[in-house]
Amino acid sequence: MNEDKYSEYSINTEIICEPLEIIDIPKIIDESKRKWQNYPLIEVNDCVVRIGIIEGEFHWHKHDREDEFFYVIDGILFIDLQGETIKLNQKQGFMIPKGVSHRTRAPNRTSILMVEGRTVKPTGD
Repeated sequence: MNEDKYSEYSINTEIICEPLEIIDIPKIIDESKRKWQNYPLIEVNDCVVRIGIIEGEFHWHKHDREDEFFYVIDGILFIDLQGETIKLNQKQGFMIPKGVSHRTRAPNRTSILMVEGRTVKPTGD
């Protein structure tokens, strides 16, 4: 997949926090100025905990080898699946199994945590 196609998204790949470090999530959210920002916060075992500060929609994609968990910190997140849309409000979570095509959307600025395998390609396989 051509990463330049997704240049409107700011998706970082470098872990920004270390073990035994306090992670100030509200500060990270406040300092984010882009409409679509995604940071890998920390590795936990074989997974990465990511934070997304998003507004607008992501493209349809899937992850062939990894499940993906979404948790809404604030705002509203829509997850489009083939034939249905899931609406997540603040403090709700949802897991997408590997191989399932999906698209995330946020009508307004929304902050989410994601947990996924460390080998995941954020833009999809």
